[in-house]
Amino acid sequence: MVENTKIDKRILELVNKLEPITLDEMSGIKLMNRTDTKFVTNKHKLAKLLEMVQGKYYAQFTNDSKVAEYITTYWDTDELGFYFEHHNGRVPRQKVRVRTYVGSDLTFLEVKTKNNHGRTKKKRIEVPGQEIEEVREEADEFVDRLVHRHLDDIHPTVQNHFHRITLVNYGKTERLTIDFDVEFHNYETNDEAQTGDLVIIELKRDGNVPSPILDIVRRLRIKPSGFSKYCIGSVMTNRDLKHNMFMEKMVWINKLVKDER
Repeated sequence: MVENTKIDKRILELVNKLEPITLDEMSGIKLMNRTDTKFVTNKHKLAKLLEMVQGKYYAQFTNDSKVAEYITTYWDTDELGFYFEHHNGRVPRQKVRVRTYVGSDLTFLEVKTKNNHGRTKKKRIEVPGQEIEEVREEADEFVDRLVHRHLDDIHPTVQNHFHRITLVNYGKTERLTIDFDVEFHNYETNDEAQTGDLVIIELKRDGNVPSPILDIVRRLRIKPSGFSKYCIGSVMTNRDLKHNMFMEKMVWINKLVKDER
């Protein structure tokens, strides 16, 4: 526990040393030829990464903080159709989620679609809150148009709660989201799970320019790895759920979070 408190304090110190950038300033960043890459690591390597990005990256500053809090609820069918689309490697595939930006008190219903070229597109509308009634009042036509299902056909399945740091390089050609302290709650089993020192990094960059962070992650031996919060959270909170395709990843994740070198 003392060790966890120490590394959390170090991460916060390093983030606060980074020059801030506001949401308004970030809105002007256009990544016209965007590529997305995910990495999975632990907090000790995150601290090393934050040491190495000093003087190269801004940290997003919102509501007097450089660490944002998110709550996301994923919706699925009774048969968990969206989960199994991902598990079985189907493309195109979709996910429906309700995300709350806690510091801003804003909530959006979002539909994410991954096409067969590996590109992910997201459409969203603002809704009053996370409660089922609040979502249903606003969004049936939106979901029906994009997913070809009515909201009555889907329901909340897994919720996650996490913290996020967002970095932008000085050249404003890439964004880096860093998620940690991820916790899951399963509405169907009522089970909960935590991810310990796990850190999920997603790089969104302009594919035509060099990336400062790619050299840093290589030096830290942080390798690219896909990671779905919905799918991993589902597996961690539902022991009866089929997860053959995620077994190797779960073993690797468990090893990773124990490796603090």
